[in-house]
Amino acid sequence: MMPLLLIIPLAWAILCILLPHRWLSLTIRAGLLLQVGAALLLTFDVYVNGPIEYALGDWQAPLGIALIADGVSVTLISLSAVVAMFVAIYAQSYLQRYEHEQTYFWPLFWFLLASLNGIWLAGDLFNLYVGLELLGLAAVGMVTLTGEKPALHAALRYLYAALLGSLAYLAGVAILYGTYGTLAIPQLGELLDTNISTFVAIGLISIGLLLKTAIFPLHYWLPPAHGGALAPVSALLSALVVKASFYILARVWLDMASAINTHVVLYSAAQGLGVLGAGAILWGSWQAYKTAQIKMLVAYSTVAQLGYLMLLFPLTIGTTAVAAGLAWQGTMLHLLAHGFAKAAMFMSVGTLVLAIGHGKVSDLAGVSHRIPISLFAFGLSAVSIMGLPPSGGFNAKWLLLQSAMASQQWWWFILLVVGGLLTAAYVFRVFRISFAEKATHEFSSTPNTLDFTALALAAIAIALGFFSQWPLSLLQSSGFQGGGL
Repeated sequence: MMPLLLIIPLAWAILCILLPHRWLSLTIRAGLLLQVGAALLLTFDVYVNGPIEYALGDWQAPLGIALIADGVSVTLISLSAVVAMFVAIYAQSYLQRYEHEQTYFWPLFWFLLASLNGIWLAGDLFNLYVGLELLGLAAVGMVTLTGEKPALHAALRYLYAALLGSLAYLAGVAILYGTYGTLAIPQLGELLDTNISTFVAIGLISIGLLLKTAIFPLHYWLPPAHGGALAPVSALLSALVVKASFYILARVWLDMASAINTHVVLYSAAQGLGVLGAGAILWGSWQAYKTAQIKMLVAYSTVAQLGYLMLLFPLTIGTTAVAAGLAWQGTMLHLLAHGFAKAAMFMSVGTLVLAIGHGKVSDLAGVSHRIPISLFAFGLSAVSIMGLPPSGGFNAKWLLLQSAMASQQWWWFILLVVGGLLTAAYVFRVFRISFAEKATHEFSSTPNTLDFTALALAAIAIALGFFSQWPLSLLQSSGFQGGGL
């Protein structure tokens, strides 16, 4: 299944360019079924048989390209396939008003999905770089679809940030290759030593990936890019794209640097990454609370929620095996819950904006009576984002709280509690206006497909709270777990 997960989206990207428009809908649905089916089959195979390695063209590493499917990669592949499926169904209805944009959306959609699958399966730093570059180009292209000046400006900032991050990442990779003669992550994990070259390389790679992940204070490009894009594009960017660079950052620190994590430099750097995460939570939440635009509120919420991912490093590096294991499980569960919930949130907000005709939070007055399903989907996704039971977001934050206490780092415990309260503040600001005030304008009708696709993803984020043991059990089939560092 591993080669198919790359071939299917690439083939469908070409088909979407070549086939007549009247065949597009059927072609997309067939591709989605194949993609989800391949993802589920690979997930089942890894769950039953454990991690799988596949050498493309039967050329073994280091000369060949090795694809590795373990518990982490298939979990993220499944996340990508499910989110992409619902976003694609949503986009087919949403883009009916954007005939010109449809022509370019679907090829970019499939290229983006192929890049994500390539990143989840890559086993060496160079092919991760290739995947990141393709992903960045596809994402930037999707931001520009409307052709409006703000979108082009946001896409240009996004492109500059992506290129600068890639340069830093590639410089770090070059140093590692020059020092150790390999880029295979398992081999580097055994060879890394506490020398200046290693620290400089990890530092450059980390800075580049932090910029691509839009971690505070390097987040300047994310709100205009996510907030100004079309709703299905925003859903893909926030739910999936920014997770790819974080995934690589986690692999660099937990797979490669695990052998030298007790060094004071890496321990201090891990605490520094936690501080950046704290800044993201506080600043992103404050900006989400005070912004006047509903899509910008959700975009700044992404900045804040990405901050929780950064707590993985101070809760894992230099701590006990119990605390590290809890932090790893909580982080991965947060990544999954946030992916489903944030896609649902952007999709529901996109429907509200279509119906209202404006994007201001103050224009949401009366939507609880006129567009209840979209608002309900927004509310369900907000339950997970806030970390309230019984959602997947609650289980994730509960595991992170336990890790903070097990590692005796009480300051992260306080941050998690404060972050949840700040999230509730900007979420309930939306509900106060939508329920407490009467509508002063007309509402346009929207297809039911837009409502129910967002509701389905929000429901998955809630259901994840009841079935969290499934992905956590799957993660146990991977050597990349974070425990015991």
